[in-house]
Amino acid sequence: MRYKIIAFIALISVVLWGCKPTKQPILTNHDISKTINKMSAIMIHDVTNPPLAARFFAYSCLAGYEVVAENDPTFKSMKGKLNKYPDIKKPADIDGYDYKLSAVLSIMKTAEKLQPSGSLMSDYQQKFLDSCGRIGFSTKTIEASVKYAEAVSKQVMAYAKADNYNRISNYIRYSPVGKQGTWEPTPPVYMAAVEPYFNTVRSFTLDSASQFLPVPPLPFSTDKHSGFYKQVMIVYQEAGDKLTPEQRAIAGFWDCNPFAVENRGHLMIGIKKISPGAHWMGITGIACKQKNVSFSKTMQIYTAVAIGLTDGFICCWDAKYHFNLIRPETAIRKYIDPNWKPLLQTPPFPEYLSGHSVVSCASATILTHYFGPDFLYTDNIEQRYGIPPRTFSSFKQAADEAAISRLWGGIHFKDAIENGKLQGQKVGELVVSKL
Repeated sequence: MRYKIIAFIALISVVLWGCKPTKQPILTNHDISKTINKMSAIMIHDVTNPPLAARFFAYSCLAGYEVVAENDPTFKSMKGKLNKYPDIKKPADIDGYDYKLSAVLSIMKTAEKLQPSGSLMSDYQQKFLDSCGRIGFSTKTIEASVKYAEAVSKQVMAYAKADNYNRISNYIRYSPVGKQGTWEPTPPVYMAAVEPYFNTVRSFTLDSASQFLPVPPLPFSTDKHSGFYKQVMIVYQEAGDKLTPEQRAIAGFWDCNPFAVENRGHLMIGIKKISPGAHWMGITGIACKQKNVSFSKTMQIYTAVAIGLTDGFICCWDAKYHFNLIRPETAIRKYIDPNWKPLLQTPPFPEYLSGHSVVSCASATILTHYFGPDFLYTDNIEQRYGIPPRTFSSFKQAADEAAISRLWGGIHFKDAIENGKLQGQKVGELVVSKL
């Protein structure tokens, strides 16, 4: 009898334990970062140009952020903050969802529609959903979260399609001006100009693409006593054999050129690399992880940085094709040394301003707003590609290093770097004030 009572108690305990509600799984900022990293990987696969990559990040992050804003009272919609931003409606007929799961899925679904190889994101999404089932999300929660994400992504995509980017393909193909001192394609493949009409894309926070138009570059001149010629000589002398091993390492660390091509005998091999924007999105993930930032706040910070990147590129590209300045490589080969080669491969667009300087300072300004001026971190974003990590004491230090790396790499003049930093800071400050 005693054994029967013990067995009965044990059975009741098992039943009661089985009836106990299971704890809902909780997604973290790591899940956002993994999705952003997957976007970056697909961009490398697609050789996505830097301005377009920023645009992809911005709309995908906006979709995730809007889900957060509709469910976390601490955060507000971007309506009224961004140019012509719509009222993103929360589906009225959906319940039982997990908003964090919906936010991550919104990023995925928007990226899937935007990126050329969106099927790769679709595959990643399916694996992600399978993992969600394994960690305890119910089928009902997953289905409701997917439905929510689809509804928000659809609305954000409508906003994206109205930004004028799809009209660019209808414009007349850009041709180099052909005048002395203007940009022309560079070796080894002499690629056509990239995104010459990106300044026609609707910005997120700018009044216009030329809102922060910089002072003009030093006027082109072949006079050896002119300011321009002296700038050419600085690149020729400082970006050549006199570079220290540290300077070479820094230039390589911040290369971030998706268009790199290498001659190997009779073959030209494309070398796929991360874009400048993807690098700074990666730094954003490092900072959020290091400070254990909440899921919702992480979504906000990623979105702010992505918006800053896009508006930074719109500003910078407006200046590039407005001033249309010759690259150091072309000037040095024509007027000083026909055999000279830069350490880094020259990207296929005009010289002034330095895009890396603009978007690095814009990103650093935004990240400093969230994390403060003194933030020690180690950047290992490109370690998987064989580039050793570097440690920085602040985002500003990283941005300054990224900027000067363009001179050491032989692809920018000094005034393009310094004035690019100023433009980037203004863009970052504007984004912070708007958001």
